[in-house]
Amino acid sequence: MKRWLLTLTGALLVCAPLVAHHSFATYYLEDDTMEVEGEVIEFQLVNPHAWVHLLGREALGPPKRYAAEWASRSRLGSDGITKDTIRAGDVVRIWAAPNRNPSDNRIRLKRIERQADGWKWGQTRRESR
Repeated sequence: MKRWLLTLTGALLVCAPLVAHHSFATYYLEDDTMEVEGEVIEFQLVNPHAWVHLLGREALGPPKRYAAEWASRSRLGSDGITKDTIRAGDVVRIWAAPNRNPSDNRIRLKRIERQADGWKWGQTRRESR
């Protein structure tokens, strides 16, 4: 009986981290990429993931508010991104994985550029690591 209980407890401890964090693929179409350009409304450098909220539009679509889920605060910090890197009013272009639910305007940020000063962050930089 003790051995069975010890095995069950060990299995639960090993599996707990897997349940605690979701995969982006659960919510987003990771193999697809959409492009949105617009004005930043708010940048939240928080955990577990940072968020860029913007009023933007896809190619020919009407303007709408998007919430772009980004990487973790610590990952972005290692790339030199601070709470002041992106500010409300910045015009940015984002490449993102669309949401699995088309009526949900949350997207997963893969790449971002600010044309005004040439600042960029993108998946291509991260792939080499």
